[in-house]
Amino acid sequence: MKTILIIDDVPENRDVIAVSLEDDYRVLQAADGAEGLAVAEQDKPDLIFLDVSMPGMGGLETIAALRKHHELFGVPVIAITAHSVVSARRAVERGCNDFMLKPLTAAKIRDKLAEWLPEDY
Repeated sequence: MKTILIIDDVPENRDVIAVSLEDDYRVLQAADGAEGLAVAEQDKPDLIFLDVSMPGMGGLETIAALRKHHELFGVPVIAITAHSVVSARRAVERGCNDFMLKPLTAAKIRDKLAEWLPEDY
């Protein structure tokens, strides 16, 4: 079973993604970038959903740290943001593979996973 890591400071946002995926994936959650980096280092997820705007270690700092880590460099990271497309594109420029704009729905999450983990579909 593939592992998905959700890094978002808002529990409700993490839950929307987790509930959409928990039947088919092992779902891990982290409340900020530092915790997410630690979880990723320990569990080596197959894909990461990363909130761009978080207190403390934000999404842009987190993606920079993930891309410097030799075991996590190739893990697809999907930036999620409630801000503008400009904010999401900035995350892609800094190392995220793709982005999604909030609010998220189960259908949008599944569609994005089909793009990045196509062998599951």
